[in-house]
Amino acid sequence: MSHSPWTPPELLKVSSSYWLSCALHAGVKLDIFTPLNEATLSVPELAEKLTLSPRGLTMLLDALVALELLEKQESGYRNSTFSSEFLSTNSPKYMGHIIRHHHHLMNSWFQLDESVRTGEPVRNRLSHDGDDIEKESFLLGMFNLARQTAPTIVEQIDLKNRSRLLDLGGGPGTYAIHFCWKNPDLRATIFDLPSSQKIAENTIENFGLEDRINFIAGDFHDDLLHGSYDVAWLSHILHSDDETACSNLLAKTVDALEPGGELLIQEFILDDSRDRPLFPALFSLNMLVGTPHGKAYSEGEIRQMLSSTGLEHIERLPTELPNGAGIIRGTKPE
Repeated sequence: MSHSPWTPPELLKVSSSYWLSCALHAGVKLDIFTPLNEATLSVPELAEKLTLSPRGLTMLLDALVALELLEKQESGYRNSTFSSEFLSTNSPKYMGHIIRHHHHLMNSWFQLDESVRTGEPVRNRLSHDGDDIEKESFLLGMFNLARQTAPTIVEQIDLKNRSRLLDLGGGPGTYAIHFCWKNPDLRATIFDLPSSQKIAENTIENFGLEDRINFIAGDFHDDLLHGSYDVAWLSHILHSDDETACSNLLAKTVDALEPGGELLIQEFILDDSRDRPLFPALFSLNMLVGTPHGKAYSEGEIRQMLSSTGLEHIERLPTELPNGAGIIRGTKPE
C-alpha cells in the first residue's frame, strides 16, 4: 500500500479522501445497493422505497456513479457488476459489514490529534462491547475480511497431521471453518467472548460444521484455556494489548499446547524500523484511538514474545497477504 509522489494536488487528494469513504459508507448504511441489484430504479422510485430525500439521494447516486459503483441510464440507476457481488445484502459475498465497522470507527479517527496529545484512546469501548448493531458490524466485518484471506492461508499451512485446533479470539469462526474444510480430520474449538457466541454458532451451522467445531465462551486474558490442542491460531489478537499482556496470553496458549504443537500468529506486521509497511503503521494509530495499550507489532517484537514462551523453530511463513499481514509460527518443544 503506497501513494503517488507528493505534490500539492496529491496532498489535497489525501486530505479530502474521507469524502470517498463517507459516500461509500452512506451508500451501504442506507442500503442503496440492494434494491438496485434487483432492478433499475429512478430517483423517485428509489427515494420512495428507502424513504429518502430525492434531492439528497440524487447527489449520492451521482457520486456513486462517479466512483463507478453504480451505472446511470435514461431510466434510472443500477448496480455495477462489482457492487452486485460485494455491496448487495442478498449476495453471499456481501462486504457491507466491514464497511459499517469502518464507519463506526470514524468518530474516533476524527479525534486522532487528541489521542496523540494525551496518549490515551478517545473511544471509550471496544467494538465488540458496543450496541448490538456495532457488535454485529464488528463480528461480521471480521468474517468479511477473513473470508477474503482464509482460502489463501489454509492452502499454505499444512495441518494434515494435526487433530485439534484452538482458534483463540476466533470471533465468527471463519478460520476454524476454513481450516476444517481443508483438513477433514481436524476438529476445532473457538474461544472468545460470550458476545461472539451466537454469531459464531450460526455461521458454523450455516457451513454444516457444528459436529466438528465448538465454541467456548470466556475472556482469554482472565480464564483458563480448557482442553489440549496440537495447533493454536491467533489471528489479529496481539495488537489490542501491550507486550506484557501479549506475552502472558502467549504463555497461557503454549501451556494448552501438547508437546510438538505449533502456535500460529497472524498480525499486520511492521518492519523492525516500525515505519513500514504503510497499513500496519496506520493500523497502529487505530489502536491508539481505540485502546489503552494496543499497537501494531514488528516482526522482531513478535519473534521475541514467542521465544520468551520457550517456542522453537520460530519463522515467518512466506504467505502473500494484503495490508502488510503476515504469519509467524513457533513450535513447542517435544
